[in-house]
Amino acid sequence: MKKLFSLAAMQLCLALFVWGQDSAGSVHGFVTDATHEPLAFANLLLFDAADSTLVKAEYSSEDGSFKMMNIEPGEYWLKASFVGLPDFISEILMVHADKITEVPTVILENNGTELSEVVVTALKPLVEVKPDKTVFNVEGSINATGNTAFELLRKAPGLVVDNNDNIILLGKSGVRIFIDGRPSPLGMDDLVEMLKGMQSDQIEAIEIITNPSSKYEAEGNAGIINIRMKKDKRHGTNANLNLGYTAAIFPKYYGSVGVNHRNKRLNVFGNYTHSTGDRRNFFNLYREQLGVVFDQRNVRTAEFANHNFKAGADFFLNDKNTLGVTVGGFVSDRSEFNNGRTEISMVNSDVVDSLLLAPTTIAGETSNLDYNLNYRFDDNKGTVWNFDANYGQFRRDGNSYQPNYYTSPDEKVIYTQRIFNSEMPTDINLLSFKVDHERNILGGKLETGLKFSSVTTDNTFNFYNVEGNSQVLDTDRSNNFVYDEMVNAAYFNYQRQFEKWGIQAGLRAEQTNSLGTLTSVQDNENDEVERSYLDWFPSAGVTYQASPKTTWRLNYSRRITRPSYQDLNPFEYKLDELTYQRGNPFLQPQYTHSVQLTNSYNYRYNTTLSYSYTEDFFTEIIDTTETSRSFISSKNLSSQQVISINFGAPISIKKWWNVYVNLNAYQQLNRADFGEGKIVDVKVNAVNFYNQHTFMLPKGLSLELSGFYNSPSVWGGTFRTQSMWGVEAGVKAKVLKGRGNVKVSVGDIFNTMNWSGESDFGGVYIATSGSWESRRLRVNFSYLFGNEKVKSRSRKTGMEDEKNRIKSE
Repeated sequence: MKKLFSLAAMQLCLALFVWGQDSAGSVHGFVTDATHEPLAFANLLLFDAADSTLVKAEYSSEDGSFKMMNIEPGEYWLKASFVGLPDFISEILMVHADKITEVPTVILENNGTELSEVVVTALKPLVEVKPDKTVFNVEGSINATGNTAFELLRKAPGLVVDNNDNIILLGKSGVRIFIDGRPSPLGMDDLVEMLKGMQSDQIEAIEIITNPSSKYEAEGNAGIINIRMKKDKRHGTNANLNLGYTAAIFPKYYGSVGVNHRNKRLNVFGNYTHSTGDRRNFFNLYREQLGVVFDQRNVRTAEFANHNFKAGADFFLNDKNTLGVTVGGFVSDRSEFNNGRTEISMVNSDVVDSLLLAPTTIAGETSNLDYNLNYRFDDNKGTVWNFDANYGQFRRDGNSYQPNYYTSPDEKVIYTQRIFNSEMPTDINLLSFKVDHERNILGGKLETGLKFSSVTTDNTFNFYNVEGNSQVLDTDRSNNFVYDEMVNAAYFNYQRQFEKWGIQAGLRAEQTNSLGTLTSVQDNENDEVERSYLDWFPSAGVTYQASPKTTWRLNYSRRITRPSYQDLNPFEYKLDELTYQRGNPFLQPQYTHSVQLTNSYNYRYNTTLSYSYTEDFFTEIIDTTETSRSFISSKNLSSQQVISINFGAPISIKKWWNVYVNLNAYQQLNRADFGEGKIVDVKVNAVNFYNQHTFMLPKGLSLELSGFYNSPSVWGGTFRTQSMWGVEAGVKAKVLKGRGNVKVSVGDIFNTMNWSGESDFGGVYIATSGSWESRRLRVNFSYLFGNEKVKSRSRKTGMEDEKNRIKSE
């Protein structure tokens, strides 16, 4: 494999060398203030010296650096600006073909005039569209305040969250979630619970990467969502305090505190968040099966207490070497009561024959600990080494107590009763090692890397029949399921800019070895499903700059989504006497081919046309093998095709009025034939629209108004859903001499965020609907202690730069 990678890399570099004659140049530099501290988000404009037309626009990164690529040879001048400081105009710059023009350090200073009591703030746009990703800047949104990380995903451009908390990106499920550049080893259900306990005040931005290069792990057919946590960049000792209250059906409270100390050689940080309260949601399931109607109503009330923490240190050994260590985790205590009630009758009859009452109580604790050790070498000339070691532990203890009473329609007579109790502990251990290398070669950048990861999940399911004051273990339904998976990966990725063209090409290889072992309590025998497969994941991209303001980009990638261990575990979990959830040990991975064509105009208007084809697409299907019972299980469909077009644009109407608009339209086609008349042939056209208005008012006030609309679409493989829309508003005021902020917002003002859908598959018709506490009043207070001067450090830490660190489940 190593020889193959080396040969391919040499052939690619040779081809690029031949093609790359007469290529364009680039302009690099740094921006600092008068004290030589880097300035982040300074505006940089490059003008043609002949006619002063604008050629390129960029802003400085967090370490003050900037790069302007794909510049035609010639003479230019540079303008730099920053809020509250005078502009800088450079001398004439000469740009040569295939060379880097280094601009002397740009120093923005106030010419000796002290600005009394002025706090300079660099405002990020709400949404940034970059060549490889879209960035939703959470800290720039008032309406994001008081939300959890999971609720923020509903607000991000192009994202939809369905009734089962599945995340859909541009019409496709199978999204991979990263936290600070690293994927979580948790299954989606547990990851959702963790995100529901993570507050927005700890989040800096959400990055949406729809077509990742070979540098990223291949898992996630819809793309990657990277949640970047905040990290204080101010020198000295600083602290922040956040307090929040949410008024809904039940009140909710949260608070967080963060501490950071930074100097030129050391950065130490820590933060803690606690949230508590009650949640309520409503879920209805109407089912027609073999002439019988089951009309189920559920009111779920959950009490929760979440604790999240993270601590770490970055050691700046010198200007080239950084060592970082972090530890983070969460603990979630949760209890839920579901007042389930099902009316049973015959089709076309208004007479209820009987009731099934299933008042279910679920309780448990979930905990997670993650450790990371990182070393980074950067010679500041293009050569970078990153080494990462990660270890994670996850534990979930769950208990479910479920009485099932069949009664007369008036509930006065109990026909039969069955009471069940179940214990479902889960342990996950994860270990991964990764090394990434970057270097400049032949005018471009070559990225290579290796990764090893190992994950073990141990799931026990003990099912008891309760009789009086005692319970008896049901050996037929109790088992232990252990799933081991190892993934070894290697990749290379090459990028280069030419006069008007840019290319990216890469290849990733992943060797997967997995073993699922099911041990039955009844006979103590093992059933094993073992797999071993090698996959190749190419990626490629071409960029063409038609004019200084117009850029075209074409990308291709192949990706994989592996089944979660919950989907592979074949035990049957009772939702009630009539509804079961069951895993499928023979579920196959799904593979997706994606092509995207993107046009960027005037540095802000972005349009993307996408097509994806997924082989062996898997999704949850409700099926039946018995007269009255239905089973929810994941199955592979033959294929899924999605065609989409997405348009996003920030619009400045006035200096005090900014708007962001995102429109996504797509067509989805799901197909499968399971035999016996069980056919999936679903085609849907859908539209998602999102816009946000920000108004800067006098006396430090700002107002935000946002709304979204999701048209009828498809969730999973067969559920056709109805439309959903919502509007929210918020206001922010600076207090306590600018150190404090008070934010008040109202979500789902018109209480319209209710969902509904229907499915007709395999002789079973299902209609579902539901809602949650979407209309709520949120109040937040935040306060900053310590040094209030915003000063970015002179270089990024290993943890800050590691946006693409990877490990797999």
